[in-house]
Amino acid sequence: MVLNLNDAIQACWKRIDEGQVATYIPVLAKVDPYQLGVCLYNVDSGKKDCAGASNVRFAIESVSKVIALLYAIERLGLTTVEDHLSSFDQILNFTREICNDPQITLNEEIYQSELRTGDMNRSLAYYLKAKETLANDVTTSLETYFKQCSMMVTCESLANLGAVLANDGIAPWNGERLISSDAATYTKSVMMTTGLYNQSGTYSVKIGVPTKSGVGGGLVASAPKYGIGIFSPALDQAGNSVAGLALLEMISRELDLDIFKY
Repeated sequence: MVLNLNDAIQACWKRIDEGQVATYIPVLAKVDPYQLGVCLYNVDSGKKDCAGASNVRFAIESVSKVIALLYAIERLGLTTVEDHLSSFDQILNFTREICNDPQITLNEEIYQSELRTGDMNRSLAYYLKAKETLANDVTTSLETYFKQCSMMVTCESLANLGAVLANDGIAPWNGERLISSDAATYTKSVMMTTGLYNQSGTYSVKIGVPTKSGVGGGLVASAPKYGIGIFSPALDQAGNSVAGLALLEMISRELDLDIFKY
């Protein structure tokens, strides 16, 4: 079935008014909520179909956890209990590679805003430290995390990431294996069960596609044969893009991507 992405964006546009941008991070509060973009990467054909605000750069935020998890698995394996700290530069380089986007950079203003307002993250980090789960220095770990959340990506960047996961860890643009098959499978499972915060269970049923959201308005999804990147910064109460999820649900339905149907 042929899906017209411009028509899909128009159909979902009104959903933007149901959400609001993330205000607890001051810089994100300034983002224009009236944006909706999408990029689909067909792994089989190698074709990309993008529409709307697909080239707008936005803060990756929690979508970066997918990349950090893949990087950790590749470095440490699936069964290690050790806690090793990677530098932000290592994570940034890996992000550029797996998103096939050398233009991904740190937004210093967003990073400083995260650093000033990240008390919840600090409390969690010190709790983990007290429970001897976090072996590394808390301050350095938090700085690395806040920086990875402040990387600037596009819908196409995230579609490329989703396409690597959809293609069993192989970059469809050059045939190079970037991550192991086990890492791709494990990460998609985590995305399906926890990728959309408290609404993960609901949307695993409604959409049926492994997805991870970020409070910058981004969504990365890995469906059968497709990598999908979506951006729309108006969020619901759980922190997920309202119009973005509506658009992803429409794409999944029209292209018959729900993995639970197979």
